[in-house]
Amino acid sequence: MSKKVKIRATLKDGITTVKAIISHPMETGSRKNKETGEIIPAHFIQAVEVTLNEEVVMDTHWGTGISKNPYLSFQIKGGAAGDSVVLTWTDNLGETGSGEAIVKAK
Repeated sequence: MSKKVKIRATLKDGITTVKAIISHPMETGSRKNKETGEIIPAHFIQAVEVTLNEEVVMDTHWGTGISKNPYLSFQIKGGAAGDSVVLTWTDNLGETGSGEAIVKAK
């Protein structure tokens, strides 16, 4: 499985906007394999943490209701051009992934 996170962060008028796409299958555990009829095991992101210059600015807990390859967008008051934004996720199987963006001024 790909553990890719595409992330970008832009600063405008004192607000940092973060946008990210996480490559993940996000299986609920209730779908069946069309060929075998067997249930596809649950495999979903449970926790997402975002830091700005190593300070936690967002900590979320997800469940099976999030779509495949989830898109996440949010704003942070403050930040400066050149700051580091890191998104890290952990899924129900213990796998992790992360991505980093440097804040760019618009």
